[in-house]
Amino acid sequence: MTSRTTTLTQGAGKLERFPDFPPRDDMQNWFYIHESAVGSALAIHLPNAIVVSEVPVTPSRPRGDDVRIPDLLVSFDSDLALLRGQNGYVIDSQGKAPDFVLEVASPTTGEVDYTDKREVYERFGVGEYWRFDPSGGEYHDAALAGDLLVDGVYEPIAIEVLGEGRLRGYSEALGLYVCWEDGTLRFFDPGTESYLRSHGEDIGRAGDAEVRAEEERAARMAAEARAQEEAAARGTAEARAEEEEAARLAAEARAEEARAARLAAESRLAEFEAELRRLRGE
Repeated sequence: MTSRTTTLTQGAGKLERFPDFPPRDDMQNWFYIHESAVGSALAIHLPNAIVVSEVPVTPSRPRGDDVRIPDLLVSFDSDLALLRGQNGYVIDSQGKAPDFVLEVASPTTGEVDYTDKREVYERFGVGEYWRFDPSGGEYHDAALAGDLLVDGVYEPIAIEVLGEGRLRGYSEALGLYVCWEDGTLRFFDPGTESYLRSHGEDIGRAGDAEVRAEEERAARMAAEARAQEEAAARGTAEARAEEEEAARLAAEARAEEARAARLAAESRLAEFEAELRRLRGE
């Protein structure tokens, strides 16, 4: 999808902005979206979408309870500069409602998430509304639930049970599975058949890389040591071969000298015998 730029028609001084809002009364979104970096992984995976957290959403200018601050919001074909300028996501200004909203359950807001907020996000026209309960359903009505807006009315999204501690439902808006993995929020890409990486996995990958690098260094050093040992053994063998060759040559030289001495002795004996025969007149 491509992003759309919205032209601001109001002057800077007339641009309607949200007022300052009090801080949230829970930290659930930090633990399950920010600390794990799953929101950042989603933003990297969807470069043409606005992926934000803790941003107020309202149909037009704020009117009392007509403002919601979802834990996670995704919107395609929206204007990030306009969102920043208005200090929130104003549906009328953006020209569309968010495509995806997710709320993380907490003890204080759990029941509101699957009752009042569901009705509000349906009225806002939010394409998909998801609820994630890390407790497994103690705070929400389910560990994982999602709704798809069809003709202005929310219809439940099918949730698959993959095994003990594993649930997932497919988000058409994101093209990803929203997963409940032993109380952890994950996103699974069916195209690559892999999860979007979390912060812990990045650390684990970095640690694995360091271990692999150390193992490769140790293997390289061992190979170099073996090569040196083999070279030394080869040198020793060559030295022994040279010594054996020298000994063989020396032995051959001694044998040649002995043969020459024997021939010389035999020659002198023959001469002596010839002289005796001469003296005898033979």
